[in-house]
Amino acid sequence: METRKKSASPPPLLNREFGILAFNERVLAQAADETNPLLERLRFVCIVSSNLDEFYEVRFAGLVEQTLNDPATREADGLPLGEVIETVRSRVRDIVTRQYELLNRSILPALESAGVNFRYRPEWSPALEAWGRHHFEEQIFPVLTPIGLDPAHPFPRVLNKSLNIAVVLEGRDAFGRDAKLAIVQAPRALPRLIPLPDRFGANASILLSTVLIRYIGELFPGLTVRGCHPFRVTRNSDLFVDEEEMTNLKQALQGELPQRHFGDAVRLEVNLDCPQEVVSFLLVQFGLEEADLFRADGPVNLARLMQLADFIERPDLKYPAFQPNHTVLFANEDEVFQTIARGDVLLHHPFESFDPVLDFLRAAASDPTVVAIKQTIYRTGAESELMELLLRAARSGKEVTVVVELMARFDEETNLNWAARLEEVGAHVVYGVVGHKTHAKMLLVVRREAGRLKRYAHLGTGNYHPRTARLYTDFGLLTTNETLTADVNEVFRQLTGLSKARKLTHIWQAPFTLHDNVLAAIAAEGARARAGGRARIIGKMNALLEPRVIAALYAASRAGVKIELIVRGACALVPGVAGVSENIRVVSVVGRFLEHSRIFWFGNGAEPLVYLSSADWMDRNFFRRVEVCFPLLDSKLARRVYDEGLSPYLKRDAGAWELDSDGAYARRAGAAPVQQRLLAELTHAQAPQAVSLKSMRKVMKRRKG
Repeated sequence: METRKKSASPPPLLNREFGILAFNERVLAQAADETNPLLERLRFVCIVSSNLDEFYEVRFAGLVEQTLNDPATREADGLPLGEVIETVRSRVRDIVTRQYELLNRSILPALESAGVNFRYRPEWSPALEAWGRHHFEEQIFPVLTPIGLDPAHPFPRVLNKSLNIAVVLEGRDAFGRDAKLAIVQAPRALPRLIPLPDRFGANASILLSTVLIRYIGELFPGLTVRGCHPFRVTRNSDLFVDEEEMTNLKQALQGELPQRHFGDAVRLEVNLDCPQEVVSFLLVQFGLEEADLFRADGPVNLARLMQLADFIERPDLKYPAFQPNHTVLFANEDEVFQTIARGDVLLHHPFESFDPVLDFLRAAASDPTVVAIKQTIYRTGAESELMELLLRAARSGKEVTVVVELMARFDEETNLNWAARLEEVGAHVVYGVVGHKTHAKMLLVVRREAGRLKRYAHLGTGNYHPRTARLYTDFGLLTTNETLTADVNEVFRQLTGLSKARKLTHIWQAPFTLHDNVLAAIAAEGARARAGGRARIIGKMNALLEPRVIAALYAASRAGVKIELIVRGACALVPGVAGVSENIRVVSVVGRFLEHSRIFWFGNGAEPLVYLSSADWMDRNFFRRVEVCFPLLDSKLARRVYDEGLSPYLKRDAGAWELDSDGAYARRAGAAPVQQRLLAELTHAQAPQAVSLKSMRKVMKRRKG
């Protein structure tokens, strides 16, 4: 917790790293919440582990680098880096301790009572012993390479986040060498969770590490195994590409990616019972200190237990399945364009299906009157129907242009693979602007109609990723508005060509106009309040960190503007400070779905301005990314966004977490989590568009094909 003295002057910003950890504490609270289904509670434990991995790989590794380069550096909130690092270590240690307590004392015992037979410390019956030995010899032993440590075999290169076992040995080998320590690396090709035959119980499984430890002596015949100690090292995984020296981004990235797995070590994880002499040896090998060590009271990689939640077929232990609502159901491909031409179409995922977006692209790929398709790709997945449709369109001779962001962290290799496939079929593939990640979500289709070219566009707050569209809350807009689609076309022209940026009619674009327009909109509400009018601002985003925007919000608060902010993750703004931010309220919603949509709502008197965006209010989004922020020009759709994406989250019984002036979050009581209420209301309230049975069969056949 950060304690801030109340004053009439703008308070310091809250620390970004602490904000990220506070978010993970809120996620972990979902794992502790016994009203959540058991396997979902396990998922939340795993999500925290995955989040902490990325935090150490990027944020913490960056802090360590900064201290080496400039030890006197302070964070934006004024704290010295050394103090931030020590506080981070302490808070992460508390989070990790809580994770294992929840797992060992609550979740796993409850799963066992519910008939899920999972043990990472099993009792080896003769039958399990026989099965385990056979499985080890047939499926595991052939791919293992034990490395005994001696002058001819130095400590091996250990992959980032890989499973390894330090084996303490006693005896002399065939060459007379004194065996003391060996390292066994678990190949990534081996599954970390191994299903057991039904005779060992329904839904029975065991960890790879458990089997390895049980039979690891088979790798060292004639020697005595005195101990087996799993360990895992986390490394700096941020890619470094020198923009001044680089001549080809694709080649530079391809050269850098293989080294990601071997960056500087930043964290070591071992089991609780790992001897200190082994720990000390490992710390020396990785250049780490005792403060970088984490002892796990269980598996060293909890993120791998996510497979258990996916593997177990127990609907009663998971969130109820739901079918997204089809508020737009295109009976045939011609109707796609006709429907959009009749008026803008708003989609609210995951409550509404992502299929209409795929239908839009599917129609564009096959329609002979479509002459060009342009799309940005940030994250889309290794398997993507959307990308296959772009490939199909290019093969059919359409002018396909795809802006692929190669620097999308941890998706670089996937995006390189898609780029190569697109280029093979003749699509134009560009990689955006060096130094500015292309984060905007845009799809533009150009169609020849009645002797003229007409543009259709999709703009969204989330990635073109059908899987995450079922897990993330996002909005998307299908439109043929001439000025809005002209703006989209201009942004594509900037990305693919070389020229000065032209003024856009509707879109606020980073890095050119988004920051200034957000500041101007906030200031306009402040001026309205000072003039005695009603003034209100609502913002929904993943993170709020940019200092000038925060300063503008403080100024608006002092002017009397009512400001409500829904910030899922890190928030540097301090609410509720007398004379500064007493008119500002900040809430965070954590639940079944990842809150991902960015909505900026400005009261504007009696005619609210509502914008959707791909950008958070962060430095990187304003100044180092290509982002778009687009208005909802249809007042009915703007009202829908308010009713579905803002208002429910601000109600006092929404079950949200509220940020106080001391930087701490407290959970507000709610009758039911807001996401669950929305799920119930939005997936059933609107009846699907009526279509004939014949047309419905056509749609389903086309989707399957």
